[in-house]
Amino acid sequence: MHASQPVSPLRATLGRLALAIGLLAAMAPAHAWWNEDWPQRTRYALDTTDRGQPLAEAVTGVPLAIRLHSGNFDFLGAQDDGRDLRVLAADDKTVLAHRLERFDATNELAVLWVQLPTVAPGSDKNAVYIYSGNAQAPAEAAGAMPVDAALKLAVHFDEPAALGTDAVAGLKATAALTPEANALLAGGAKLAGTALVWPSADSLKIAANGAATLSLWWRADAGAAGTLLAWGPLGVTLQNGQLAARIGTATLNGGAVAAGTWAHLALVLEGNRARLHVNGVEVAQAAVATPELAGELRVGDGLRGAIDELQIADTARSPAWLTLVAASQGSEGKLVKATMESAGEADGGGNHGYMGILVKNLTIDAWVVILILGFMFVLAAFVMVTKLRYIGLADRDNRQFLGRFRQATTELLQLDQGGSHPHSSLFRLYAAGQRELKKRRIGEAGAAPLSGASLDAVKASVDADLVRESHKLNAQMVWLTIAISGGPFLGLLGTVVGVMITFAAIAAAGDVNVNAIAPGIAAALLATVAGLAVAIPALFGYNYLASRIKNISADMQIFVDEFITRVAEEFGAR
Repeated sequence: MHASQPVSPLRATLGRLALAIGLLAAMAPAHAWWNEDWPQRTRYALDTTDRGQPLAEAVTGVPLAIRLHSGNFDFLGAQDDGRDLRVLAADDKTVLAHRLERFDATNELAVLWVQLPTVAPGSDKNAVYIYSGNAQAPAEAAGAMPVDAALKLAVHFDEPAALGTDAVAGLKATAALTPEANALLAGGAKLAGTALVWPSADSLKIAANGAATLSLWWRADAGAAGTLLAWGPLGVTLQNGQLAARIGTATLNGGAVAAGTWAHLALVLEGNRARLHVNGVEVAQAAVATPELAGELRVGDGLRGAIDELQIADTARSPAWLTLVAASQGSEGKLVKATMESAGEADGGGNHGYMGILVKNLTIDAWVVILILGFMFVLAAFVMVTKLRYIGLADRDNRQFLGRFRQATTELLQLDQGGSHPHSSLFRLYAAGQRELKKRRIGEAGAAPLSGASLDAVKASVDADLVRESHKLNAQMVWLTIAISGGPFLGLLGTVVGVMITFAAIAAAGDVNVNAIAPGIAAALLATVAGLAVAIPALFGYNYLASRIKNISADMQIFVDEFITRVAEEFGAR
């Protein structure tokens, strides 16, 4: 039997470190892809923190409407009818049944419904994952969205063949409904002053002293007044923009409702108390016993506007539940935040970023404008770099030659023999003057002094070269002025056309949701940003180069005067 060897402190430390790393790895959240056949997924999180939509308590069975648009979903990768969409719970393992109320791949707009099992307060981890991009996905949907057991009536207004049919018991409206293209959640119905009526049914009764919640989304036209909802001894009316709920002999006066905007109305009966909620906020309550509710259900009697998502439940929805529903289904859509990911992004946080969203939503005309601006930027940058180098070399050689010129005494006409200055504009002016003097044999033995006319001729020749040198200094500067003045206008053109196309697509789709409008408008503004990105550097570069060119031009004019003066003193007639 061998004696046990003592474990060294180093090996013991390394063993503990390996164990700690293993535990951390085991505790780290898994970001495995649910199914590799679906290459694209988007995480839609409900922010219930103080920065989002704070909740007082956990709620269950929340019907979440997710608006899909070009800013938060890849329609190009998905099937045209959305049959490849799969919805998973926050654990990224549990498949949730869902319902597509609309899937318009052409205009890149869709509304997907999913029922969340639980939403916890003070958390931004309440989320679902939507997978897409599987071309081989079966044609059938992932499953029918389960109907809330508490619902007695649910009219989604998305049934093309039978608009206004109840999704719970199949209860149908007694008259044909007119569809509303610009409804809040895809499908809707118009309110034209005549009541929309659902007939009496035993399945729709609410017993006396029982619990019930009546809710709907509605939009009233300006100046509209009438009965929004009437059911037996219960009624909700709108007069002068003010809501009022009547329950038997009791009245709950609600707050003001703006015309032309979608509002969520919920009347909650708790057996001995009633609450009126508008857009998830309680606006009135009263101690009143729930009467027996039966008979036909009338909606919109005397009102003009539109209606969407009419529901009746035999339970008293909590304030937190109503708040969450109003916040998630409303047109502003501030509650739901999307993060797009692609397969292979193992960290699970692959956000394409804001710039990615903007680039993805650029229209063809915006791309054309941005490509032109990109060419202008490259050209302007090339001009600035080459011109800066040219001016820098000219300025350096000018200083060197000017020092030699001013130190020269009797060898004024022999400065070219002491070395050339290839980048000096002053040296080239000197060479032009020297050339004219040699034509007149100035500096040779027996040469006649320069007359006034000859001196003027020499100066005229040097002045001509000065003009040519000025043209050479200012060459290509026009491209910078084009970039400065034309860049912003080209960018503005791309923005205006992009905004026009965005609004035209929204009008065609009938969805005025801000989440559908914002990505297109933001992407259109990228063209203006590109125009400014071209113009601003070109403006700074132009002003700097223009000041350097102005200094060199002044030096040339001064040199011409000095040169002619020296020639007149040394070789002129006395």
